Amino acid sequence: MSRKKTNFECTLRYVTKPTDEQLEKIKNFIYKKYVSEDVPKEIITFDLIEDKSLGGGFILKCGNEQYNWSTEGRTRQFAEAIDKIRKDMVPGMDVMSILRTTVEEFELAAAHRHVGYVTYVGDGIATIKGLPHAAYGEIVIFECGIKGMIQDIRPNEIAAILFGSDREIRVGSRVARTVRSAGVPVGEGFLGRVVNALGEPIDGLGSIEEAAYRPVESPAPGVVDRKSVSTPMETGILAIDSMFPIGRGQRELIIGDRQTGKTSIALDTIINQKGKDVVCVYVAIGQKASTIAKLVGNLKKHEAMDYTIVVNATASEPAPLQYIAPYAGCALAEYFMYKGKDVLIVYDDLSKHAVAYRALSLLLERPPGREAYPGDVFYLHSRLLERSARLNDANGGGSITALPIIETQAGDVSAYIPTNVISITDGQIYLESTLFNLGVRPAVNVGLSVSRVGGAAQTKAMKKAAGSIRIDLAQFREMEVFTQFSSDLDATTKAQLLHGNILLELLKQPLGQPLSMAEQVITLVTANARCMEDIYIDKIKDFQMGLLKFVASEHSEIMTQIKNTGALDEELKSMIVDAANEYKELFKKE
Repeated sequence: MSRKKTNFECTLRYVTKPTDEQLEKIKNFIYKKYVSEDVPKEIITFDLIEDKSLGGGFILKCGNEQYNWSTEGRTRQFAEAIDKIRKDMVPGMDVMSILRTTVEEFELAAAHRHVGYVTYVGDGIATIKGLPHAAYGEIVIFECGIKGMIQDIRPNEIAAILFGSDREIRVGSRVARTVRSAGVPVGEGFLGRVVNALGEPIDGLGSIEEAAYRPVESPAPGVVDRKSVSTPMETGILAIDSMFPIGRGQRELIIGDRQTGKTSIALDTIINQKGKDVVCVYVAIGQKASTIAKLVGNLKKHEAMDYTIVVNATASEPAPLQYIAPYAGCALAEYFMYKGKDVLIVYDDLSKHAVAYRALSLLLERPPGREAYPGDVFYLHSRLLERSARLNDANGGGSITALPIIETQAGDVSAYIPTNVISITDGQIYLESTLFNLGVRPAVNVGLSVSRVGGAAQTKAMKKAAGSIRIDLAQFREMEVFTQFSSDLDATTKAQLLHGNILLELLKQPLGQPLSMAEQVITLVTANARCMEDIYIDKIKDFQMGLLKFVASEHSEIMTQIKNTGALDEELKSMIVDAANEYKELFKKE
């Protein structure tokens, strides 16, 4: 670097003031590195500052580059060297021999770092000058220890979002580059734990031993690395598994107004993965801490935390942590996917994520667009959800199934963020407030819900048993509207209304009681055979639960056959109907 100027100023911080001989050596180093030979050495000047906190040695700063020859710098570098050894160790290594060699061979290379300074700080944003080569998404460290991530690159300065309180950062505070993109620690040790958006444990159960470090932003698998979605990701919810099946590797949106049971569907799906070798990741964005504590308690109650990771960025957290949380959760999920495992990830919810990103964008002075969201808000969610995939066998065959949640305002699915996410996902489950208030729970709207994977993600038994249930319900809804004021109905209409009411009762499902695929098939076959039409409507649910217990104890071969073959032939269908009629006689006597 050639610099022809009248003065070249450097800052030297020390514990013991350097001698003239030491200053001359430092001056020679600077001259060779920064000043051309046709310029006199006398242009180099020093600003000497005493700093006892260094412990010993000194720190030299030239322009925006810093060289750390202090005791504090030596200690940090040695700690980093030891930490690297710890991460790279494998069972059987001679630990003492490695440590002894490391101590003997350790040589301090001057810690060469690019250092800038803060020109503005506030609202979780810091503007920095003096780091011209910093990259978008790179982590920077402030002198108080707080980390930030570069989110805006301007002609003469950069702006970073802060992963912590900005109280200790002042105008003029020094900032150092790490030349490392934002990432989180990952590994098997995270199962059963609650962590924040930076992968740090917040459940009071001690530290977590990480197996690797993954960037929070990484490219989605390419088309050639994927294979088609064909294996069901069973939710245990009859209304969904029968009409809107979800496959492993699919992205199915859960959408509806607040307090319509969106999180309950996600929670039931996680509980239903018990014993199915599926890793679950639940990402909470902008939720109340008490809500998440209750959810974790519920998962523990159903022994579901053993295979679940909870990433929590509560409403009290700064917007940058809420913004990065889903990407951190996805990085944790990808670790397992690339090891060949099936993963279910829930983003609860992306509406709050978009709001956090809008807040950051407006603070970064990016121009607002529709509903004040920045123009790249579609890319915000598309680059997240596209990372969900089912990998082909050459890449391990793992998968990530995503259940993003979106909250609507007064049922408006045509708003900006809902339409964005609908266009990214492979279908949506729309929950309706009116149905919820009428006691239909889960409050799934059959008309607006859809799965674009469809029957490809169903077993043959479920596909055959579900049959015309969706059409029957749609016809029932339509007929119900036209017949509510009519008293004179023909027999066919009455039968259709009765069948519709029975289906509606069967699709009601209490929270935390998922049904197995075999139980769902038995329920649907019994309903389609019209075996329940002489049961009172308010007794239908009791009949269903009793029937499933009866079949499990008295006709267990039916459930075993459905589970093992995944098929439904006429003989098996006949066995189910006979068992239902047998139980009905017992039920009527009770």
